[in-house]
Parts: sequence; structure tokens; C-alpha cells
Amino acid sequence: MLEKIFKLKENGTKVITELIAGLTIFISISYIIFINPKILSQTGMDYNAIYSATIIASIIGTLIMGLVANVPYVQSAGLGLNALFTYTICGSLGFTWQQALAMVFICGIINILVTATSIRKKLIKAIPVFLQDAITVGIGLFIAYTGFRNANLIHFSVGEIVDGFASGSSAIPSLVTFNNSAVVLSLIGLFITSILVLKKVKGAYLIGIIITTLIGIPMGVTSLPDFSNYSILPSIEPTFLKLDIAGLFSAKAGLVTIFMTIFTLCISDIFDTVGTFIGTGKKSGIFKIDEKGNMPKKLEKALFADSIATSVGALLGTSNVTTYVESSAGIEAGGRTGLTAVFAAICFALSLFIAPIVACVPMEAIAPVLILIGVSMIGSVKSINWDDISVAVPAFFTIIIMPFAYSITAGIEIGFLFYVLSNVINKRAKNVSPIIYIFSILFIIDFVYTALN
Repeated sequence: MLEKIFKLKENGTKVITELIAGLTIFISISYIIFINPKILSQTGMDYNAIYSATIIASIIGTLIMGLVANVPYVQSAGLGLNALFTYTICGSLGFTWQQALAMVFICGIINILVTATSIRKKLIKAIPVFLQDAITVGIGLFIAYTGFRNANLIHFSVGEIVDGFASGSSAIPSLVTFNNSAVVLSLIGLFITSILVLKKVKGAYLIGIIITTLIGIPMGVTSLPDFSNYSILPSIEPTFLKLDIAGLFSAKAGLVTIFMTIFTLCISDIFDTVGTFIGTGKKSGIFKIDEKGNMPKKLEKALFADSIATSVGALLGTSNVTTYVESSAGIEAGGRTGLTAVFAAICFALSLFIAPIVACVPMEAIAPVLILIGVSMIGSVKSINWDDISVAVPAFFTIIIMPFAYSITAGIEIGFLFYVLSNVINKRAKNVSPIIYIFSILFIIDFVYTALN
């Protein structure tokens, strides 16, 4: 039955491998179940309703990804997109959360149309191979940097910048002093997980997370489950179908602001997903591109699944649902089919019953996995022709901007612009696909609009 649905043998995997991969992904992103309600509830939304909406949207989006596209990717409310929802759309711009949900819903519909018309597929095909490799490396650094931050291994001093130079105790990143339990636990977890990976132990990442979590109990970092004041599946009625489309277009902000805000949501959603699929799918062979540059059918289905999830999430009452880059943790653990996603969706469902237990896993146990994923993805840097400056410049900016700006989308945007610039300067403008030019113009418009507002 499972073999027929997911083609396990064809993809060189087994049920147990897919199970471990699904558990690994879920544990790696389970933090969103608790962080998303904390962020979105600042808009006035009901915390418990967001909690349920986040889990249900994750289940639906991930099941579509697994059963329709048959790929090992997990979807949930995007971290960063929820901050944009709360602090920019509802905060700075003054829209109500109901109007913001309407924007997210419209963004989802636009992404469905963009996918149905094969624009996203053509976009991926238009990206040159060296930029695809650069995206892979950039995402690897992005994930590793996320791991270092979650492990609290990096400290940023806050001070003054004078004439472009940091003075005194200033904004300079540095390793922390290893003088607190959380940091020490992160190091212990990094060493344990590294040993398991070097020994090629099956399920190394999952085992590393579990061992590190258990070690954290006597260290006082891992908290024990607290079932007090806990209710299974809080009602989503306060946010369900509460999007206000009519109110959105009668808002005082004006149509230009509304359009540009929706555009920003769409761009962020589209390119985060495209970057994730290119960065993880190409390296693992999940999305194999033939010699003619043709995309596999399951990539089209995966893009479609991602598009649907955003609109579903808005109806339930959460910000943009997107494909998580942490899915790479499951791929590194051996996940190759949609069965991984199905197991992850089951974990999301079970989390409704065991949320206090899931909440016990500290970020210090997850962080080592993210750091080591970066190690595996940075290898694509060797495929880039660094001797050709017209290749090196856009590749460099694509790679470096992702961790520096802490944005996959920003890295792709800047990489595109330098790719266009290098080809125009070298009189090879015809080599650039029209779709790259179109998106580059849209990026510039977005940058200018953001700067003026």
C-alpha cells in the first residue's frame, strides 16, 4: 500500500527511514506552534485560536505536500512572515488583523494563479545553474546561522558606529563566553550530534535531539512537561473565516499601500519557497532537472501545494503558510518521499494532545542539527566557477546576503540584480531570461517603495 502510493523503492528509502525523517523535521520546527501564537496575538488575535489554526494549517499543508506532490517537505506558518504580519502590516501600517488576513488570503490566491500559469516553474528554469548552486550554499549558511543564534553561541555587542567603524563596545558579533547552562548544552548537543553524523548512525539528528533534550533536564535547561491549564484543541472560532476583504479595500491606507503590501507578501512567499526547493531539492536529487532543463512533475505539484496552504491558513486564522527550510533536516536524515511529510503531519496532529511534552524540547537541542545541515549544503560552492568574475559577483552576493540580511528572499533579489548587471555590462544581455528581467524590475520597485515609506 505505502509502496504503491509513495514509491519507496524507486526513491531508495524505507518506511522506518521516512518515519525518522518525519519526526526529525517535526521536532526541528515544532517551535513555530508556540512562537506563532505569541507573535500574532500581539495584533489582538486570540492566542488559543491561533495555536489551533497554526497546527491545523500545518497538518493540511503538509498532507497536501506529501500526498499530492510526494515530497518530504513540511509546511507551517512562516517565521518572519508572521513578524511582517504583526509589526509592519498591523503595527506600522495600521491595518486590523482581519484586514491583514485578507491580504494573506489574496496573496495565496495570487500564488495559486502564478503557479497554475507555470510562472514559478519558468522562474526556476530561468535561474542559471551557478545561481542555483549559490542559493544552495546561501541557504546552508542561513540555516547554520539560525542554528548558531538558536544555540545562543553568538553575542552581538550594541554600541556606536563612527565613520563606518565600530567604536568601543559596538555592534560586532562574537562567540559568547561558555558560562551558562544553555550555551554549554548547545555545545554538548553539537558534539554528540557531530559524532553521530561522523559515525553515519541512522537517525543521527533525531537521536542527537533526544539525547541533548534529556541531558538538559539535570542542567536546568529542559523544562518538565506542565499539563496545568492545558486544553486539547482550543476553538478556532475567534479567527476562523474572520478575514475582512471589504474592510481592506475601504481602509484609509489607500490602494497603492495595499497593493505594495500584498506584493511584498507574495514576493517573500514565492522566493522563500523557490529558494528552499532549489537549495535542498537539487542537492538531494528530489527535484532532478534533466539535461534540457525540464522540471519534474512533482516540483510543479509541490509549488501548487505550497500555494494552496497560504490561502487555507488565512481562512483558519494565521499568517502565510510556507514550506519550511528546516525540511532539510528530514532530507539529511534520509527522507525522500511524501511519506516523510505524512509522518510529520501526524506528529502535528499528536501535538494537540502532547503539546506540553513537545514544548519541553529546548532550542539548544535543535540548534546543532541546523548547524550541521549547513555543513552538508555548503559543498555546492565548489561547482561555481569563481574564476569568471561575471559568475563570481552575483554568486557571492546571493550567498552572503542570505545570512547577513537573515533573508532567503533578499539573497535571491540581490543575486538577480547583480546577475542582470554583470550580463548587461559584458554585453550578454540576451543571455538573461525575460522573466529574470521582469522580477528584477519588480524588486527595484519594491526597494524604492520601501525606501520612500
